[in-house]
Amino acid sequence: MASSPNDTLVVETTDAICRITLNRPKSLNAINPDMARALKQVAAEIKADKAVRVAVIQGAGDHFMAGGDIKGFKALLDGNPGAAGIRAHFDEMLTIVHGFIADFRQMPKPVLGSVQGAVAGAGFSLMLACDLRIASNGARFLMAYGNIGATADGGSTYLLPRIVGSAKAMELYLASQPLGAESALEMGLVTQLCDKEALAQHALETAMRLAQGATVAYGRVKELFLNSWSSSVEDQLEAETQAFVDISLTRDLQEGVKAFTEKRPPWFQGL
Repeated sequence: MASSPNDTLVVETTDAICRITLNRPKSLNAINPDMARALKQVAAEIKADKAVRVAVIQGAGDHFMAGGDIKGFKALLDGNPGAAGIRAHFDEMLTIVHGFIADFRQMPKPVLGSVQGAVAGAGFSLMLACDLRIASNGARFLMAYGNIGATADGGSTYLLPRIVGSAKAMELYLASQPLGAESALEMGLVTQLCDKEALAQHALETAMRLAQGATVAYGRVKELFLNSWSSSVEDQLEAETQAFVDISLTRDLQEGVKAFTEKRPPWFQGL
């Protein structure tokens, strides 16, 4: 069962749902090295745990994640580590961050982002890595990187153009201005909106519905979508064929067909 190595995350697993709560509310859940390492460990554990059928990422307090820990960046620079020290620090941190982003994107199960308040910088990128993104009506979205003279990271240069198109992605980076929830929904940055008071319950109900679904098939379709960007039509059709053949041997598909013919809800077990 997944667990956090430190208190920057709260990890709870019940009913095949693993809820990951970013737990630095006094810092708007800004990611620091401890949180990055914790997310990498937890993502790897969830990815490998077949008992977990859905992951939910949420923030403690009023915000999802306000980006990187800028105070920590300043302390690093004030310490005059030199070019080699700066390079080594950010190379290490981004290797960790990109490791958990890759794990969330590649794990064969749905990942649901439940976001509110500030969704900025690394938080924006982490949200994009989720398969479904539910936001409160008051959420505000910001790439933020350009405001401190930084390039974008966390997979956002891969994911954002694929969601909103290259021109709009570049506009969002260059503008570096907060975007409201309704605009985010129209662009496809988020998939659902709800009132802040209802967000946690709505996210949990969505996760429960997914966890009771055909999660083996969900995982294969997620893989097909991800790989489609680098596949030819012929290769993608062959991948679809292989996936369907493999799924046809699962208990879930056999149960789904049987339930359909018997006119009853299916009981999927992720097998």
